[in-house]
Amino acid sequence: MFLHRQELQHQAKPDRPDAVYARKLQEVLGGQYGEITIAMQYGFQAWNSHIPGKYRDLLYGIASEEFGHVEMLATMIAQLLEKAPIGITDDGLQADPAVAAVVGGMDVQHAIVAGAGARAVDSNGNPWMGSYITASGNLLADFTANANGEMQGRLQAARLYHMTDDHGVRDLLGFLIARDTMHQNQWLAAIQDLQENGVEEFPVPGKFPQSHEDQDVHYQYINFSDGAAAADGKWASGPTPDGKGEFSYVAEPPAGVPMPAPTHPDSRFYGTTERPDLIEKAGATIKDTFNIG
Repeated sequence: MFLHRQELQHQAKPDRPDAVYARKLQEVLGGQYGEITIAMQYGFQAWNSHIPGKYRDLLYGIASEEFGHVEMLATMIAQLLEKAPIGITDDGLQADPAVAAVVGGMDVQHAIVAGAGARAVDSNGNPWMGSYITASGNLLADFTANANGEMQGRLQAARLYHMTDDHGVRDLLGFLIARDTMHQNQWLAAIQDLQENGVEEFPVPGKFPQSHEDQDVHYQYINFSDGAAAADGKWASGPTPDGKGEFSYVAEPPAGVPMPAPTHPDSRFYGTTERPDLIEKAGATIKDTFNIG
């Protein structure tokens, strides 16, 4: 169950209204790597976890915190919109608030749809989508995706930090960035814990027998570009990170194999790629075949 306490984890109060910045802040609320995504991702991973214990408890704990981050950002956005000026002062545009909102850079739907409140959208107004979340059922794959999500979110929050001089907004972002720091480290530690305890290993899925793979290419870096400097990387020679092989480098892709013959599942009636004559004959053929007319 969820129980809600009407308190915020951290203060979310701007120094002044700013409708344009409210739109920017929507990215870390409802964007691909926003707090809605992260909260739902950890939640679904927890709900889909079949192993009780520390890993599932970790997911539940951070997921619950992330829902609180959604609340803080929604609260901040609503306060940035409260009593916010449209953003420009030209009287001609000011007379038409919709035009002024667009020119000023705010999200008009903040006012029209949400009544000066936050929305489940990104900074361009694109709706949040459930397809943003990753919950595969493989803990190592999911925890790796979680680390990436925290990295992307922290990157965006850091950029937003430098897009405002509002001390109240910076105070909230500084807190969220700090929590991203912690969560990045938590997921990296959890990945290490999974490996050390033999729960899962790289390459994911670790239980798939590597004997079933093509042994000639599974640690081979094939350079499909003319960028020769890539051969100098640790991914081109030396031991692989999973400790199960050695990288090898192939400067150019080997010769390919011939394409199979074209498929023609419907060329008798509709296809035209193999039989140009069907362009002229198809009408009669279809008519006669299906007794049309």
